[in-house]
Amino acid sequence: MSDTAGDDNGSRVYVPESEHNFPDEKLNTVLERLEEDEEIQTYLEAQNVNAVDRMRYNDHGRKHIEIVRNRALCLYDLLKAGNVDFNGARQQGLGEADESVIIALAATLHDIGHVVHRDEHVYYSIPLAADILDRILPEFYDLAEQVRMKGEVLHAILCHHTAETPLTTEAGIIRVADALDMESGRSRIPYEHGGRGINTLSSQAISQVSLYEGETSPVMVEIAMTNAAGVYQVDNLLKAKLRDSGLEDKIRIVAVNTNENHDQLVERIEL
Repeated sequence: MSDTAGDDNGSRVYVPESEHNFPDEKLNTVLERLEEDEEIQTYLEAQNVNAVDRMRYNDHGRKHIEIVRNRALCLYDLLKAGNVDFNGARQQGLGEADESVIIALAATLHDIGHVVHRDEHVYYSIPLAADILDRILPEFYDLAEQVRMKGEVLHAILCHHTAETPLTTEAGIIRVADALDMESGRSRIPYEHGGRGINTLSSQAISQVSLYEGETSPVMVEIAMTNAAGVYQVDNLLKAKLRDSGLEDKIRIVAVNTNENHDQLVERIEL
């Protein structure tokens, strides 16, 4: 389902920022609908005001949503290839094609609660997303399916917050994908502008995040670091999101030293 490029070892490398052409017709139709929706696109712009302009967090707007959604769909692709069960859609009696739609909708709407406040934003996202889903879902589903899809999307949105426990694979993906927007300057952990604390240093230490087919697990997340401070970023962000996601044994995290001097981090460590 994703664009891929071969690496030096011949394995498939997932490039999250590339333009994907997902073969699923329903997913593509929904994605096009989301991109054309003025209300949704306005939310994606407006949700950055509290987070960035007023509270000095990193971007939580349109770019963040694009990255999270692409990486969530890449995770979906890899996990499907690894025969991982997606119980959200299945247990609701929905179709296999609805799995990726749940993920795409949840990834798109998971942060809109920022328009109310950054603090506890996930709980504000639920009613706002519910209103949007009530308007969008009837275009694609009958009434019973709308109810079931709405519940699954809202569950996934809620559980991107570490205080809540995902009960579906779809929700677990949203939780992990939210943390994968972590390259230099894009940390989900706030940092002091112009500061030199660990949050600042760690947020600048990660140069690239890549998703691969794993050898011992369906997914390997490879994190290229230029400074050992990036380990703090991974421990306090990605590993915290992976914990209790339901995907702990499906995703392996590896950090690779890309510092030319090779004097700040061992060549390769598993986290």
